[in-house]
Amino acid sequence: MHFPDDAFGDPFDVHALPLPRPATGYAVQMLDTDTLLDRHRGTFLPVRESTLDALFSDFAEARNAAATWTRKHCAQPDEHRLAIVPASFDPVLKRHVLIYGVLCGQP
Repeated sequence: MHFPDDAFGDPFDVHALPLPRPATGYAVQMLDTDTLLDRHRGTFLPVRESTLDALFSDFAEARNAAATWTRKHCAQPDEHRLAIVPASFDPVLKRHVLIYGVLCGQP
């Protein structure tokens, strides 16, 4: 299954974005949910899950993880409902933070 370059969003540099709060990495978000792809388990977990490890160091790494998940779980490549988003981890709350909040699949 081949994916266009922007299949999971346009590539971006998380450090160059003018964000309301700083992001420390890239995450793969399931649209319409507050779930992120765990880097080690390959499953989606809520941002409040204490064992979630969802921050990828670069866009390409996040894109590869999103593509791998889509190949395993979607019959058609465009059915994935995934987006690569800027995210961070709050050490006080001990949870991931979605900088843009929950993104909707439909405008």
